[in-house]
Amino acid sequence: MTGSTAPLRNPSPNGQPPAPGAQPADSTMSEPRTAGREMARVLRTEPTRMALDSSGAGIAHWNHDPLHDVVEPMSHHVIMAYNGVIQRMERRSGKSVSIGTFRPGVVIIIPEGSSSRWDIPKPVDVVQLYLPNATLKRIAGEAGIAGATDLMERTAHPDPVTSRLLLSAADALEGNGVLDALFRHQVTDLLATRVLAAHTGAPATFHPTMGGLSPKVLLRAIERLRSDSDTDVSLDALASDAGLSRFHFCRAFKESTGLSPHAWLRQHRLEQAMNKLRASDEPVVSIAAALGYSSQTAFAAAFRKLTGETPSEWRRRHSR
Repeated sequence: MTGSTAPLRNPSPNGQPPAPGAQPADSTMSEPRTAGREMARVLRTEPTRMALDSSGAGIAHWNHDPLHDVVEPMSHHVIMAYNGVIQRMERRSGKSVSIGTFRPGVVIIIPEGSSSRWDIPKPVDVVQLYLPNATLKRIAGEAGIAGATDLMERTAHPDPVTSRLLLSAADALEGNGVLDALFRHQVTDLLATRVLAAHTGAPATFHPTMGGLSPKVLLRAIERLRSDSDTDVSLDALASDAGLSRFHFCRAFKESTGLSPHAWLRQHRLEQAMNKLRASDEPVVSIAAALGYSSQTAFAAAFRKLTGETPSEWRRRHSR
């Protein structure tokens, strides 16, 4: 999604920003907005990139102007990684005032249901994770994390690990619906595990589970990922088929293959693309569509990221 200079004030009910020119939302609404809707309202722009599910959970990359406004309560926890110029900012929550310095390597956390006024004097480049509390509690249970699951409010808090994970997540979206959904689920679970360990009211104890998938279960998972039909290859479907939680399936799959499910499927799609480019004269745009990419441009960018060449350049060097 490309950015727009038109102000957005009433995001659509599914969490996605609306078309420019939408009417303002009713300020008397009693239910908290999804994070995507509230951010579109207060930032008055569109995200440069966004990948959300139907609940509004997911990842959004924003470049927005200076902010002097109140962020109202939201139905998600919002975890942000800052990637802009160094600047001082102020956050007010009731009578509490937090003054911090935005710089790369810091995170900002707005817990679900909280509200605060923000005063940020310069433009902002930020990647945001919208995390449902139900997901946080599920991950705590699946990962065997003992301790509180209430997230702490953070303002420009140093956490380079979470910051790197979140910033890289936005760059990894490729314009391929299946791959992007699988990646989004994986990175959400990973980031939820991280914030539980680093940003709750009490230190969390993590109890890892070791061991890979059995050969039979691994083969079944790979067959599902390889399917060229409309087979569901979501993380939920893969985990359910294996009889495991999403968290434990990802750990066991990587233990068995050395790759996450998303990385395995991306590598498989790359091999499919190379075979088609090498052995046929099929147009690149047709190959992109067959592999599930939203456009030839998105396919070319993903292909180049992995090989260092565009599909056309690679085909010229390897075609028979």
